[in-house]
Amino acid sequence: MTLVGHPMTSSVTRPPLITASIVVLWFLGLTAIGGSIGFFADVGMRDPAWLEEIPLVVNWALPGIVLGVGFGLGSLLTAYGLTRRPYWPWLGWLEELTGHHWAWFATLALGLGMMTWIGLQLIWLDFNALHAIYGTIGILLATIPLARSFRDYLGSG
Repeated sequence: MTLVGHPMTSSVTRPPLITASIVVLWFLGLTAIGGSIGFFADVGMRDPAWLEEIPLVVNWALPGIVLGVGFGLGSLLTAYGLTRRPYWPWLGWLEELTGHHWAWFATLALGLGMMTWIGLQLIWLDFNALHAIYGTIGILLATIPLARSFRDYLGSG
């Protein structure tokens, strides 16, 4: 299957929603890596009460890894995928399954993951402004990939 979004198969202009998603993913990626470093380096971000409130989390390693690898590196890799639309054969199965470039699914998955992450925090922790910011990011990343221009740019509509 040849997807419209693969390099050299399309000269379609990048839609504004793709550009907006790239910016949001860079922001999420860099701040998530910063948060991960903050958890591991203990630079005043770790509230000891959090570990008492959140079940199954006994130290800062799990949230640090999820932030740094999942949301940090995952967001930067996805931003790269939206920017360059590289074809990676090992992700061919995902493209066959969805009919879209792998970055389409990755954007959607990051949005749903962020919504889940913030939702769980809202259950166990007191609300703060970061929940509103990152909750909004999650909603954007989970809904923008559903737009026609986003889908068309990354595969079949």
